[in-house]
Amino acid sequence: MFLKATPSAFVAALGLFAALALPACKTNPNEGENGGNAANDSVANKPAPVDTIKLKAMAMRRDSLKADSIARKNGQLPGAILPGHRIVAFYGNIRSKGMGILGREPKDQMFRKFEGVLKEWQAADPSIPVQPALHNVTITAQGTAGKDGKWRLMNSSATIDEVISWAREHKCILFLDVQPGHSTLQAELPKLEKYLKQPDIHLGIDPEFSLATMPGVRPNQRIGTLDAKDVNFTVNFLARIVSENHLPPKVLTVHRFTRKMISNYKNIKLDPRVQIVMHMDGHGDPTLKKDSYDAYIKAEPVQYTGFKLFYEYDARPKPHHIMTPSEVIALKPSPLYIQYQ
Repeated sequence: MFLKATPSAFVAALGLFAALALPACKTNPNEGENGGNAANDSVANKPAPVDTIKLKAMAMRRDSLKADSIARKNGQLPGAILPGHRIVAFYGNIRSKGMGILGREPKDQMFRKFEGVLKEWQAADPSIPVQPALHNVTITAQGTAGKDGKWRLMNSSATIDEVISWAREHKCILFLDVQPGHSTLQAELPKLEKYLKQPDIHLGIDPEFSLATMPGVRPNQRIGTLDAKDVNFTVNFLARIVSENHLPPKVLTVHRFTRKMISNYKNIKLDPRVQIVMHMDGHGDPTLKKDSYDAYIKAEPVQYTGFKLFYEYDARPKPHHIMTPSEVIALKPSPLYIQYQ
């Protein structure tokens, strides 16, 4: 039922992401010998400088074209989670009781609850396997600016290692989520690269807490925003990691519950190495949540869709309730990423 990534098998089968080979520099066989000017020969035969940025761009384009070709033929790349699975995730931070169900309850109690939720989803739609996931907010917007004035803080390596161990212990994939505050994705994502090189670790980005274009605004004062160029940067960042490390495609979740949270959505560029989930992240009664899904996810499609359910907020006040798996599955398009906070 659960997906198990084996990236070496994908590469062995297809040779998809071979490393870019650079030609060796040739030397002058007479260099330094009697009868020749060693200094002049050395200068004359000195190799031209290598434009590494251009070479990386060429390699990215080559890998993208190969990936596109395979995806057109087979539907998706080997090891792709979507659309063959429905991801069901518990969200939060294992060091915080206030950010979500992940971290709110003791570990064993939480996983017993999670197991029950997974069974509900599998029973509601037996046609598609459920892939369990943990979604840990790893770079978190803060109420204070910090020494560098960026209003965000990254989990310690010990915390990240612990949530990785939780996920693997329970056969979950893991999402590392980024709330950039007054920093940028360009500055923050490289901090996570060593973790994203692992096949079972994926990424989430949260425009709500992206405030670099809003000087002086604190997190939670206003809803932030990201542009298509920021999403495209993230896609290219992940695609490079996939190619360089011979990995199956990454899943990228993008939180959204207002129109302004994502600008120029039509300019978002797809890459088979990255599966984009536009994730409806708003809370409220079922009617409001469905309307938001239709207005901001369905009406502005990108690739796959997600839907969040809130244990603390969706059911209040009565008679409101947390939507059931069957109610969520009935949405069009049916979400393939489900998150509980």
